[in-house]
Amino acid sequence: MADSSRSSPITFSGMLPAADEPILMPDPNSHIGSGSSSLQNESLLTDTGEAGSTASADTEFGFQRPEFGKEALVGTVQFHERHVFLCYKTPQVWPSHVEAAESDRLPRLLSAALAARKGDMKKRTRLTICEGEDGTESSNGDVLIFPDMIRYRRLTHFDVETFVEEVFVKDTEWLPGFPESITGSYVFVCAHGSRDRRCGLCGPVLIRRFQEEIILRGLQDQVSVSPCSHVGGHKYAGNVVIFSPINGVVTGHWYGYVAPDDVPTLLEQHIGKGEVIDHLWRGQMGLTEEDQKRALELRHQLNSVMERNAKESLQADEKVGLVSDSPMPADSCCQGSGGFTCCQNGSAKEKLESSGTDEQKTGKNLEESETEIIGSNKKGSSTRKICPMPTWYETWEREDTYAALAVVAAAASVFVAYSCYKQLK
Repeated sequence: MADSSRSSPITFSGMLPAADEPILMPDPNSHIGSGSSSLQNESLLTDTGEAGSTASADTEFGFQRPEFGKEALVGTVQFHERHVFLCYKTPQVWPSHVEAAESDRLPRLLSAALAARKGDMKKRTRLTICEGEDGTESSNGDVLIFPDMIRYRRLTHFDVETFVEEVFVKDTEWLPGFPESITGSYVFVCAHGSRDRRCGLCGPVLIRRFQEEIILRGLQDQVSVSPCSHVGGHKYAGNVVIFSPINGVVTGHWYGYVAPDDVPTLLEQHIGKGEVIDHLWRGQMGLTEEDQKRALELRHQLNSVMERNAKESLQADEKVGLVSDSPMPADSCCQGSGGFTCCQNGSAKEKLESSGTDEQKTGKNLEESETEIIGSNKKGSSTRKICPMPTWYETWEREDTYAALAVVAAAASVFVAYSCYKQLK
């Protein structure tokens, strides 16, 4: 729960005018904008409806367009702490700006109520429209809230004011509605064709590919995919938002320039293993633009250290293997006469392990470990003392002394007993 003394403006996605259009919201000072500050000076296409699937359309607006993959993605997600999805109809009937007067009452009134109460909310909230169809898992009027992972069923325009007050201002439950817990992973793909033809063309293709791969992997009960309205950054289409638990924590990760061939990777790496796909990553819910850039930088550094550690660990294993192949094992020990010993100070592998795994995490200590291994190998090959074969006398003295003493003692006992016997007679 955020600090109650803090109030954050609400950000809307799926309901925003272009950068050069007036903002049709009650409060002109609100921090309402797209999911990416990069939308400034970006002209949106005016064509409505779904783009054709011809080769020329793909070259101009689809995955083959010249600017695809050309711009940096990280840091293009505006800061927000809560993402709300209103399930409502299909992309084909969504107007360009669903908060406008010609829009249906439910999305229009919900966006207006959120804008009016933004100063009373403890969390900065983003609103997006996703597909809804009566009789399906996501019916018209259902509301999904992330990262809370809850669903409210069948919100109507009559309930909007009370719903916003109870759920987003007071952070309590809305009655008569009942919050249902939702599980699994949720994928939203921008397919808002009336807003921009790039999303209108790329979005449906990605959704079909997601659906195919989900069925192929038998993930129907674990992963849900749905088209959604504008999330900002049309030029980054295909735009994908994934809510999935990573290390037990659910958060929203945004991806841009996603192509159909990237879908299996997102399912296997991000959803399956909880690994972020850096080259497609736009940002993350709960992080500022600068924090997103620092997070990517940190992951790159961590990956670099892990790769270096793995390489040096392999080299160390190879060096340890060379020691163990020498004529006399490094951890062997022999004992000669006069206290002479040729025992080693332990194997190189034992030295490596005893140096401490925590210290080996840094490059400096890894280099020190490697130096120690090399030094151990040199000593083992040039300064090791070879035990001479023991002489006959040394062998007898070492192994048979106690046996000989026992024989002598027994003979003496017999002699004394026999002498006593003679005297008695």
